[in-house]
Amino acid sequence: MPGHAHEKTTVGATCSVLPWMLLTVVCVTAVSSTGCVGITQGVDLGPLGIPIPISPYLQDSQELKFHIHERYERVPIMGPITAGGPPVALDPPSDDEVMQALEKARPVRGGIPLLHERQRNNVRIVKCKIADYVDPPRFIPLIGMAQLHHAHYKCTIYFTERVINGWPVPYTLEDEEAVEVIYIDHNHFHICGDPEVACE
Repeated sequence: MPGHAHEKTTVGATCSVLPWMLLTVVCVTAVSSTGCVGITQGVDLGPLGIPIPISPYLQDSQELKFHIHERYERVPIMGPITAGGPPVALDPPSDDEVMQALEKARPVRGGIPLLHERQRNNVRIVKCKIADYVDPPRFIPLIGMAQLHHAHYKCTIYFTERVINGWPVPYTLEDEEAVEVIYIDHNHFHICGDPEVACE
């Protein structure tokens, strides 16, 4: 009989410890999976793993920089110039390209709200082609025999410029006859179909 009593005591102690062990395992798993204690999976970056708040302006500026590089900072390579007339550039600069060039020359982005802001309103763009010519064929590295086609545009931008200053003296200036002139080059290459014929 004394052996049976001892056996019951051992079983009862084991049953009371088991829920506490399961609860401990669940808590450790939950805490380690959140990444709050430093028990993380993968590479531990140390202090560099702490998130730092960044202004949306920086993200927007990087996306805009890629947008300009992708669309306007590369020189396209086109097919050969066909016979039967002078080669003429058909694509004038888009309004977006003109405004991006103006923003690069005279930026208005990046102001501080309620302290100092600059705006452009009522924008009107006039585009005028001032030159359109093709260089003679020559060897271009990574391309081969090609001709460089030049197209120069004069873009005049009429707009209303508004300057808002909020401190130390609040005032607003509005220039309704602001004018800016931007020159844009639309250069592209034409592959020469037959180098010997093209050079002749």
